[in-house]
Amino acid sequence: MSFFTGLFRNKAKIGVLLITVLLVFYMVVVLQRGWTLLTADELSARALGAAYLVLPIVGAWALIRELQFGGRTEKMAHILADEGGLPVDNLPRTPAGRIIREAADAEFPKYQAEVEAEPQSWRAWFRLSCAYDAAGDRKRARSSMRQAGKLFSASVQPSA
Repeated sequence: MSFFTGLFRNKAKIGVLLITVLLVFYMVVVLQRGWTLLTADELSARALGAAYLVLPIVGAWALIRELQFGGRTEKMAHILADEGGLPVDNLPRTPAGRIIREAADAEFPKYQAEVEAEPQSWRAWFRLSCAYDAAGDRKRARSSMRQAGKLFSASVQPSA
């Protein structure tokens, strides 16, 4: 399957691609404006131009970091799916399709205990992240997924 075939099968990837293209366009425009100001005669314009040059650098760093996060998360999800290790999505939902919080909270201790038993397992951290997400705690879900990613990266890199 080619990159573009897979891309058009997944709406989320199309959204990420569109947002990425728009952000890169924005960064190019900001760089252009920053350069224009940096080459101006006035000192205040030069200072503003220098500040404008910092914004795309920070934006590029954040974009690269988030794309790496997404790619690593997708890779881990594929591995867990192939192993049959993804959490089963059988929680009751509201008529609008949202997971009922109490049901997610009841399932949570199982995944928390798994991480406590195996703190160096990226698989356990990934499942804990899914449990946090189901419970509506996006901040902890993201933090747990970052921990899973760190452990996953360490497990696939050869030891020195």
